[in-house]
Amino acid sequence: MANLATSLSFFTLALLALASGSNAGSIAIYWGQNGNEGTLAETCATGNYEYAILAFLPTFGNGQTPMINLAGHCDPYSNECTKLSSDIKSCQAKGIKVLLSLGGGAGSYFLASPQDARQVATYLWNNFLGGSSPSRPLGPAVLDGIDFDIEGGSNLYWDDLARYLKGYSNKGRKVYLTAAPQCPFPDAWIGNALKTGLFDNVWVQFYNNPPCQYSSEVTNLEDAWKQWTSDIPANKIFLGLPASTEAAGSGFIDVNDLTSKVLPAIKGSSKYGGVMLWSRYYDGQSGYSSSIKSHV
Repeated sequence: MANLATSLSFFTLALLALASGSNAGSIAIYWGQNGNEGTLAETCATGNYEYAILAFLPTFGNGQTPMINLAGHCDPYSNECTKLSSDIKSCQAKGIKVLLSLGGGAGSYFLASPQDARQVATYLWNNFLGGSSPSRPLGPAVLDGIDFDIEGGSNLYWDDLARYLKGYSNKGRKVYLTAAPQCPFPDAWIGNALKTGLFDNVWVQFYNNPPCQYSSEVTNLEDAWKQWTSDIPANKIFLGLPASTEAAGSGFIDVNDLTSKVLPAIKGSSKYGGVMLWSRYYDGQSGYSSSIKSHV
């Protein structure tokens, strides 16, 4: 009987492992806005992340010459950022998707028309994705997709940009589309674009937004989470958080609250994808991703 009981308990454990594994989430990290956060290759080598999002391309649209900004990591004006190609490839060799984020909290960007959206999509395809150009800012590495972190400018034509970019998936290599809206629903900037159903992952910023972020109890966040997961036709929705108290004005969730209150309230959703963190610099200081990884 003891053997039977032992084998049954192993069987139960195996089932539990399967059940928890089936909804195991990923961690996405933003990298690029602090020269002291380590290299992209080092970031991917931690083994903590499944998505690395390069921040940002803050200048584009309305006929502007697009310009990348990776803070202290490299100078795009002297083509120094082409050195990132080997880092990007090393991340991808580990199975990590590497994306370029458009926009950010500060920048000069908006789309003037559907034609402008098409021009920007063509530029992104030729310079960062599977196309070709003599002036690829990050060198020959082919990124996995484009992230929309639109926090200003105008709310027009982002749906057009998403359609044009997704159209390039027909050329043999999938173009991932992701987005980082604020948690008040619907998002003021890209709410319409998110309705297209073209986005693979949406990492919602549950910080700097007191009405829908966590504060001692989980109700506000949970209500917002339910709205996002029921109303947005994306493949997966992620919980976007600051990686330390310094990373945002408000919305940081300590590890115990995250693992005991917040994640249990949202992981039941079939659209649960994991956690997005801002940013690698703060995560490197706090060790937040290492503390939460086994729970995500």
